[in-house]
Amino acid sequence: MNNTLQTIFNHRSIRKFTKEKLTTEQIYTIVRGAQKASTSNYMMAYTIIGIDDEETKEKLATITGQTYVKDNGHFFIFCADLHRVYNQASKTVQEKMQVNMENTEQFIVATVDTALAAQNAAIAAESIGLGVCFIGSIRNDIKRVDEILQLPQYVIPLFGLAVGYPDQKPEQKPRLPLDVVYHENKYDHNLEQIKRLISEFDQQIRSYYQKRSTNTRTNTWTEQMIRKYCEEVRMDITQFVKDKGYNKH
Repeated sequence: MNNTLQTIFNHRSIRKFTKEKLTTEQIYTIVRGAQKASTSNYMMAYTIIGIDDEETKEKLATITGQTYVKDNGHFFIFCADLHRVYNQASKTVQEKMQVNMENTEQFIVATVDTALAAQNAAIAAESIGLGVCFIGSIRNDIKRVDEILQLPQYVIPLFGLAVGYPDQKPEQKPRLPLDVVYHENKYDHNLEQIKRLISEFDQQIRSYYQKRSTNTRTNTWTEQMIRKYCEEVRMDITQFVKDKGYNKH
């Protein structure tokens, strides 16, 4: 197995970091790595905001409820961004652009571009011995994050990435069986087979939760997911996205 695959296969979320801060060179290396990700039509429809101001990190930590948003080597926020290209156009041309920019397709393009860049950033960071943790909970109060970061129209904060020197080595969480997530030529409608494989995985994840060194519990993947989708969470996101100029058509 080559070094790249070893980095990918060794991934685990790190939620406890040392106090050592990232150097400017490390930060720029991670961002340059993000920039090398594939991008739809060369749009590069994202902006990465680095947060090192302690007061700002404290505010974000309060929103997320996660201390490692504040206590890390560096905190990045990844934003979908169509404002950049919109700003390049004249007022007359901007009016022509709006209908296309505000449709669902461009919302998907911007979020995919952002996610691809972020995954590259995570691999770049891990490849130089750092740990990472993605933070979706900045969307707990997405309007407040929008205000804190002073984001213009057509820019949406999607998620954060905490990076730093690991101060823990958690057990690696199992993933769904390959045959559940990889189908050949068409969607596999053999639901009984899929249920059986997921049932076996549920037993594996239950054992993992019971035996891991911290935050032990007894539930399964299926129980977690059903509970998750039975609860209404972040119901303000739809209107926020539309207010920012995305997903209107």
